[in-house]
Amino acid sequence: MAKVLGRAPLVAVVGATGTGKSELAVNIACKFNGEIINGDAMQLYEGLPVITNKMPEDERGGIPHHLLGCIGLNEETWTVGNFVSNALARINEIRARGRLPILVGGTHYYTQSLLFHDALANKSQDEEPVSYAERPAILEEPTEVLLAKLREVDPVMADRWHPNDRRKIQRSLEIWLQTGRKASDIYEEQRTRREAADHEAQSEDAQDESLLRMRTLILWVGAQSDILSKRLDARVDKMVTQGLLDEVSTLSDFYDNRIAGGESIDTTRGIWVAIGYKEFLDYQAALRKGDTSPTQLNKLLAQAIEKTKAGTRQYAKRQVRWIRIKLNNAIDTAGAKNSFFMLDGSDLPKWEQDVSETGLKLVDSFLKEQTLPDPSSLSPLAAEMLTASKPDTSARSDLWSRKHCEVCHTTSVTESDWTVHVNSKRHKKAMSSHRKRALNGTAQAVVPQKQDGTNEQPKDD
Repeated sequence: MAKVLGRAPLVAVVGATGTGKSELAVNIACKFNGEIINGDAMQLYEGLPVITNKMPEDERGGIPHHLLGCIGLNEETWTVGNFVSNALARINEIRARGRLPILVGGTHYYTQSLLFHDALANKSQDEEPVSYAERPAILEEPTEVLLAKLREVDPVMADRWHPNDRRKIQRSLEIWLQTGRKASDIYEEQRTRREAADHEAQSEDAQDESLLRMRTLILWVGAQSDILSKRLDARVDKMVTQGLLDEVSTLSDFYDNRIAGGESIDTTRGIWVAIGYKEFLDYQAALRKGDTSPTQLNKLLAQAIEKTKAGTRQYAKRQVRWIRIKLNNAIDTAGAKNSFFMLDGSDLPKWEQDVSETGLKLVDSFLKEQTLPDPSSLSPLAAEMLTASKPDTSARSDLWSRKHCEVCHTTSVTESDWTVHVNSKRHKKAMSSHRKRALNGTAQAVVPQKQDGTNEQPKDD
């Protein structure tokens, strides 16, 4: 394992929702005198334990949990910089007590920004968090306004994102507003610095030192996708029996009271996007109206539950995708692959053995700075999943290539995405139909453009 001597250890537990991350973190904390730091954006909010999937108090083993339920429902989800500064402060406090900090959570861009030196997480530990009220007003404008402003100040990033990707457009503009620097320049500096580390570092230790904030063991609790999907569906059913509908009603009352008081609420961010709230709004409205038949109410309830299940499954897939692409590539670049392990929790009856016992052994060896096993040797699933599914292009400006297909009305922002599109059945079918219409004189052929802007004649399928 690449060692970073002279720095205190951190254990990070990552993984998709429903895999048992919190349980493993508690087990580690109980055995190794640890305290837990929440890294889940929704669990920052006070109350609502069912919607936010907080671990019940009686299952926490008396272990202190930090950054859990620490902000009000009326507050915005923390920015990355805000989370990093608060988490680093808690890590120092935990270490000052002679205990082991354990990070656990599913908001993986929080996790990744904390684990690695990142120019975009520009708030230092000593800075005061910036409240949402202090954010520039332009960030609340419509997406097309944000894109126009971003194109003015950082045209490279404006071309990088899909014109409908509000969150990424907003983030790039926010970076410029907060730092006075273009996000594209910062990404380029990161790329250059990492390439320099690859060429100049003479050992894994030097690479690790240049990118990781601290000596870290990362445990990924995973499961086979089909098994996890069934598990998540069952968990949603359990959430309903545990009081999910009461929490939806509580949130709705909170919303109504604020609106009645003349306040405005943006339901596209913060606690309002938590899976399990918005999916029940139609049912909640019908219930409050009071004149909906029981049959229709049951139908709306069933639809809401199914929407919640689908949303949860999709969220889990996005979490796994983030780990396999972004986190995996970052760990690889840092020369820290030998401290990144996947624990296969697919078999629930064997979860204690496959996940907990294996994880505890790894933590013990890590804290003693002993040689760790080959991560791919733990299970067939680990061998498969610990290989990045594809390169992370988000910070590689040399791989950005924005193209628009006039036939399918689709925009691609990387060369690989464009290649997938033009080779897709949908595109080929659309091109074939378009050529037939053109030959029949019912439409004028639209000629796709190459990356350099020149025309490219369509080829026969």
